[in-house]
Amino acid sequence: MVSVRKSHQMSQASFEQWLDALVLDSDKKSALEKLYQQVNHLFDDRTQCQTKSLEMVEILSALNLDTDSLCAAFICPLFEYKCISLEYIQEHFSKQIYLLCKGVGQMEAIKALQQSQSSQVSANQIDNIRRMLLAMVEDVRAVVIKLAERLCHLRLVKNSDEETRVLAAKETSNIYAPLANRLGIGQLKWELEDLSFRYLHPDIYKKIAKQLDEKRLDRERYMAEFVNNIAKQLQSSGITGVVCGRPKHIYSIWKKMQQKSLDFEQLFDVRAVRIIVDELQGCYGALGLVHTSWKHLAKEFDDYVATPKSNGYQSIHTVVLGPEGKAIEIQIRTQQMHDDAELGVAAHWRYKEGSASGKTSGFDEKVSWLRKILQWQEDVSESGELLEELRSQVFEDRIYVFTPGGDVIDLPSGATPLDFAYYIHSNVGHSCIGAKVFGRIVPFTHTLQTGDQVEVLRSKTLNPSRDWLNPNLNYLHTPRARAKVQHFFRLLDRDKNLAAGKELLETALGKLQLSLAKVDLTVAIERFNFTTKDDLLAAIGSGNTRLLQVVHCLQLQDEKSKPEVEIDPQSLIRQPQQADTQASDSNGITVSGVGNLLTHMAKCCHPVPGDEISGFITQGRGISVHRIDCEQLANALNQQPEREVEVQWGIDNKKSYQVSINIIGGDRQGLLRDISTIISNERVSIIGLESNTDNAKQSMSMTIKIEIANNEALTRLLVKLKQLDDVVEVKRI
Repeated sequence: MVSVRKSHQMSQASFEQWLDALVLDSDKKSALEKLYQQVNHLFDDRTQCQTKSLEMVEILSALNLDTDSLCAAFICPLFEYKCISLEYIQEHFSKQIYLLCKGVGQMEAIKALQQSQSSQVSANQIDNIRRMLLAMVEDVRAVVIKLAERLCHLRLVKNSDEETRVLAAKETSNIYAPLANRLGIGQLKWELEDLSFRYLHPDIYKKIAKQLDEKRLDRERYMAEFVNNIAKQLQSSGITGVVCGRPKHIYSIWKKMQQKSLDFEQLFDVRAVRIIVDELQGCYGALGLVHTSWKHLAKEFDDYVATPKSNGYQSIHTVVLGPEGKAIEIQIRTQQMHDDAELGVAAHWRYKEGSASGKTSGFDEKVSWLRKILQWQEDVSESGELLEELRSQVFEDRIYVFTPGGDVIDLPSGATPLDFAYYIHSNVGHSCIGAKVFGRIVPFTHTLQTGDQVEVLRSKTLNPSRDWLNPNLNYLHTPRARAKVQHFFRLLDRDKNLAAGKELLETALGKLQLSLAKVDLTVAIERFNFTTKDDLLAAIGSGNTRLLQVVHCLQLQDEKSKPEVEIDPQSLIRQPQQADTQASDSNGITVSGVGNLLTHMAKCCHPVPGDEISGFITQGRGISVHRIDCEQLANALNQQPEREVEVQWGIDNKKSYQVSINIIGGDRQGLLRDISTIISNERVSIIGLESNTDNAKQSMSMTIKIEIANNEALTRLLVKLKQLDDVVEVKRI
């Protein structure tokens, strides 16, 4: 069903006649007349531009828009056809008109939503999207003007080539029609959908239109009798209301035929009636009369008064078998509901001149989702996620679920209990350990349905799982919830990595007699493309930046900052090589004061290169090498201190040394796999493994014997193991 407007048949000379034909108050008419005289010369020979200006005003006047909106709509085509610039508008017109025209121009950014989710979106496009959202929230009138402009554009491409028509129709059906629906402007939504459908499927459109026309006379006669019957019943029951036939929308007819696999003759809403009453009580009174008089189809009953749609739409829908057994769809609503359904946000303008009640709750409810998207920008920080979130909010089908308190929550179709929890609050999602639907516990992967009552079960701690981010496990459906989980782990990992990186760097610098507190990290920060000291330390802790490279950079900087030392000429004279040069043994150990002696690594502390070590002379087994902090070494030296000998790591160290580590954590499925994966990625060999589980405490203790090259590699491995989920403690034995 496509409207035919007065501007379609008018000439330039009949502007006054066209204006008189519009249902406008005197202030709006005088403002438009003055504006036309001011900009008439700018149209030149651009008949198409003028036609578009007039039609946009006509469309918006039917939506009861204010004077500024009508004037901005009149000017926008001039800006579009480059007859005037944005600066010209700012100079010659009011601030409100300028801001509206600017907002309409920013709406072009919505075209970025046409890109597939896998495509790359430029930073400039994302910035445009954000500016567009701001404009939409600040003044939603710009959105409505843009919708009217798109409707005019569809009409203007009627005689263009097929490619132009199809592209315009796809853009409208994918973006602008759903946007009109989300704002509740049914009057524009249906016309946008019908025109797009006409271009995309011309044969099907013509077929349905012909079927509607062929049955028009019979249907009108039948419906006139039915409408009169209902009107009499309402009057006799004391219910004040108006009964009339409902206009048919070809796109909606085709959509129902596709969804329900029905023929044209089987459709319920080909014959449709609308009952508009004065009060809410009258809705249910009229419903009772209808159901008492005719048998209704239970599956086709929807009460959108008790549970409104996401765009605020309210109405009672029912299908009854009328006279001759023919199905008739009946919509029952109040006058206020009808205005909301047809005009959407336009039914509650906060900009009405002289209106003290401009800020209406209805308006706020209609545009609340726009504000939500704007607020979610911080959570949905990735550019692709922002677009995905906007797509899901505008274009996806919605479901309506209830909290235990009875509040209605609007979610995308396919949402899970975890999505519901994160919708309530981030901390509710982070602490979620289960969910109930109608009192029965359901898995996290359960798909919610409209009407479900959902209760979230929480723990006292925030403990989300990384498994929730796995798209194959179907824990989360909405991009907003995924973004919140990702944000949590980014912050968590950063804290751990920061502490680990600081510890690693302090240890490495200490071996070079350098202090982290005294070293200037500016050069290293710039060298490795970081902005702050914490970023550098976090990268070291995560392993994304090599510790040795940072240490080398800081060492070179320290050497450059030191004053040049005077060279002793005698030092340049080559000393004769001593014959008794000490060599390291097979363990990579050099014993001070003696030649190559038998050594072995103590099994109590398992020293590795990088550890501070000391030797103890044993009886018959050579020298036992311990870590300097070994308790057994301390006990032995207390009894026999004369057996201590100084030892050092030689140049030619062994390739690997045996070390035992202990891991304590929660008992969960897949933990051993995660641990072994990290060890494998670090190219470390596992020699032995022992694991014990405490079922009562749901915990486990694991001892792993590994072969490691040096202390640095061991420290890096321990840091990465500590970052695993459910791992409480990792220590070297």
